[in-house]
This record gives sequence, C-alpha cells and structure tokens, in this order.
Amino acid sequence: MLAEITPGTLIENRYQIQKVLGRGSFGRTYLASDTQRFGDACVLKEFVPVSRAEYTVNKSRELFEREARILYQINHPQIPKFLAWFAAQERLFLVQQYIDGKTYSQLLLERQQQGQSFSEAEVTQWLKDLLPVLDYLHHLNIIHRDISLENVMLPDRQAQPVLIDFGLVKEAIAKIESSDLNAQNHYAQASIVGKYGYAPPEQIRLGHCYPCSDLYALGVCAVVLLTGKRPDLLVDESLEWQWHSYINISDNLTKILDKMLAEKRKQRYQSAKEVIADLEPVILPQIPRADFPLKKVEINIDKAKKERELAEIVESDEFKLLEQRANKLRKRTEIDVSGERRISQPIQPQLKAEITHPNTARLGLDIAPSNPPCQESLKPEFLDRCRQELTRCMGPMANLLLEEILNQSPHLTAVQLVEALAAEIPNPKRAAEFIKSIQIPAKAEKVNISGTDIGSRSALLNPKFLEHCRQELSRCVGPMAMFILEETLAQSPYLTPVQLVEALAAEIPDARRVEEFRKRIKIPH
Repeated sequence: MLAEITPGTLIENRYQIQKVLGRGSFGRTYLASDTQRFGDACVLKEFVPVSRAEYTVNKSRELFEREARILYQINHPQIPKFLAWFAAQERLFLVQQYIDGKTYSQLLLERQQQGQSFSEAEVTQWLKDLLPVLDYLHHLNIIHRDISLENVMLPDRQAQPVLIDFGLVKEAIAKIESSDLNAQNHYAQASIVGKYGYAPPEQIRLGHCYPCSDLYALGVCAVVLLTGKRPDLLVDESLEWQWHSYINISDNLTKILDKMLAEKRKQRYQSAKEVIADLEPVILPQIPRADFPLKKVEINIDKAKKERELAEIVESDEFKLLEQRANKLRKRTEIDVSGERRISQPIQPQLKAEITHPNTARLGLDIAPSNPPCQESLKPEFLDRCRQELTRCMGPMANLLLEEILNQSPHLTAVQLVEALAAEIPNPKRAAEFIKSIQIPAKAEKVNISGTDIGSRSALLNPKFLEHCRQELSRCVGPMAMFILEETLAQSPYLTPVQLVEALAAEIPDARRVEEFRKRIKIPH
C-alpha cells in the first residue's frame, strides 16, 4: 500500500490534509479542509488498488466513478453528503461531508466503563431512527453493505444517528482485484466487504448482498448495544446466536431481533418497512425515576402588602387603559359572533333613520351624518365589486364585513362605503390599494386621491398619516397603539385627520403625554 499522506499536504490543489481518521484494507480516511470553501472541514476517503496491473488500475477507476455517481444521488439528513470524487497520486478519493460526533462503538465503550449498556427503550428508538434511512436507500436500489457500530455515528448537538462509510465502492474494487488475483493465483482471495460478526452468511461466503443483509447487520448492532458484548461472544460453536440469556427484554422485541438475525435470508424481514410495522406495537418501558423525599416549604405572604400592591395596580392608568380596551374588544367579539349566522345571506341593507358615531358624544366632536343619498347609487354590481376587492385584502370575512356595515349604516354613499370598508383592513398599504381598485359609480361623489383638500376628507385615505399617528401614539401608550388606532377607525371611519388626532389623544391617560402627542403630530394640508 502507498505511504500515508502527511498532514499539511495539499491534494488536488484544494484539500489540505489535517489528520488520519481511520485505516482499512482499502486505504485510509483523512480529515481535510476545503481551501476553496473557506476551510470547511470534509472527509477524504482514500482507495488504493492493490494490483498495479494496467487493466486493474483502469477498471478500478472506471468502476469507482460509476459507483461514486450512485452515491452522489443520495440526499438524506441522516447520511453524510457525497461531494466529489477524483484521482490523484495513484489513489482514488471520495470527498464527503464531515460529521463531528462519536460512533456508537465509542458510545458503548463509554457506557461499559460505567458498568452499563443501552436500554431496551433506547435501542428500540435507535432502530426506529435508522430503519427509515435503510428504507430510503433500498428504494434507490442501494445496499449499505457495511453496517456496524463503527459506521453509525451520533453527531454533536443532534438526536438522530447518522449512517456512514458505505461499502459500495469497496465491493466494486474488491471484485476487480479478485478477478485480477484469480488470474494470477487460483487460490487467491480479495478483501471481504463487511465486518465479520456483523455481515450475514451470504455476504461473507458468497459476496451477495440484499436489503435483508443490511437488516441482519442492523440487528447485530442492536443486540451488541443491548448486551454490551462483541458479536463473536454471542454465538456458539455451531455459529448459532446465543444472546437471550444476557438480557431481559420484551418478547415482542426478542421476536423482531430473532427474525432480523435469521441465518437464511428468506426467513428474515425483506424490507425495512416490515420491521417498522412490527416495532410500532412495542411499548417503551418507563424509565425508572429515583424516589426523592419531598421537602416541606413554607411561604409567608404579607396579606396587607399584597392588597396594597394589588390596589395600586388596579388604580394605575395602564390597568384602566387595558380594562377599557378589553371591554371594547369583548363587545366587538360578541358582535362578530352574532353576525356569523348571516354570512351566507344575501346583502340586503336595512333602512335606519341616521348614522350614529359611538365616539361622537364622548369626544365632543361635531360629526354630522351625510344627507341620505338615493339608495339606487349602491347598485348590486358596485356592491359585488366591493366584496371582490375586499376579499383580496381580507379573505372570506369580506362578505360578513360588507353586510354588517350596510346593516349598521344603510344610507352610506359609495364613497363613504369604500372608506368604511377600508377602515376594516388592518394594513394601511392594502387599504390604500383597496380604495384605488374600487371604481366609484359616475353619479356618486369621487374619492379624493389627488391630495387636494386632504384636511377635510377622511384620515383613512392617507396611509402615511395613519402610520405617523401609530408611531407617535406608541411613544405614549406602547404596543396598545395599533389596537387603539384600529378600534377608533372601526367605530368612526369618517374622521378627518384633526378629529382622528383628538380621538386618539382622548385614549392617552397621562395629560402631559397628551400634549406631547398633539405637538408631534403633523396634520396634512
């Protein structure tokens, strides 16, 4: 075999060797840094053909590339990504994603040093984590061929195991070397792919691999984790498995493992899904909890102090504001719930004597209702247009909102209806788009979009001014600002900018902050 590559060596003018991670009969595995990817860590798997015969070298390279292409198509979170392959320095290399963690062989050794092994619950979950990975591979017609505890890792900061070190390329090279060696020596034998004790009989004796071959090896891993003993210590002289006496587990899991470890492949599970189906009924045993004596803890509460603090909170301006908002929200919710039964009904506005504004009396604002226009101005085509555009902004609630507004204020003009609907759209940008998308009937008054006479029209038509109000109100009342603004516009959608400022100022409990709010607001002209 060629000499080991020393740390610091640059391979393919890109991969700088850091250290050796492992050694095997086919070559070595190196930790390297990718200089063309900001020094990202990666794994270089080296494959060195034993024979120097031209046929063997060329055939190895050809088959290596073909098998590497198969591995490249794998895309699974529990399998390291195969990044590239190349030939350099009389060697063949696979470049693979680096997994920082420990193999289950290392994890088992750590348990054994503490006199422990893996529990039935842990091994059952471990199987449930890995079987879907094998099912994914087998559906791609890929057999791992080399499953063992050394080739299953638990990455740092990750809960699920990862499957590493596929035997696909190894087997390809082994077949070429076998044919070359047999040509020179009839009794020669190439390296076996798979580990003794883990690989099933058909793989060791004949070199044949099937999906059930991977399941056999996975079953061996499970038994080793449960017993804490090497595979060769779990078989007798006749090569029969004798692991039952070392552990006490459920009958169901015992039957599953026995079937996975059957000597004849036709007696085993033929797919990973079959094992998963049988594992589902397994009830994971409860992890015993240590019984700790309960400690008696006494907490002394000063009732008088508690009552004083509670009274201070209730009397605070912030609490009163929250209580006020909660009551309004509750009333509005009751209205919404009672209106649900009318969603599917056609829009039929009921006539009322006048438009009322809940905030008018409280704020002392002089808001006179418009003269009732001719009801014919709100034609079915126009109402349907409003419903369609409102649906684009608010979804299926549009029909309910349109119905409620017309029932509450049946004498609205086309312009007033558009403003009232826009008030229900929480997003100022979408509200403005809604207004622009509506085609006002020719006989109706037109919405002032050009900016003339801004101070006298509804503040709802100026999204920038609304956002300005929200920001300044947030300085005074905090996160409640958006809710207060929406609530005010919902109750009185026809407020002018001046009226809106006064309405919002009335919601600020602190008189000093009220004056600051008025001074900071810039009324559009």
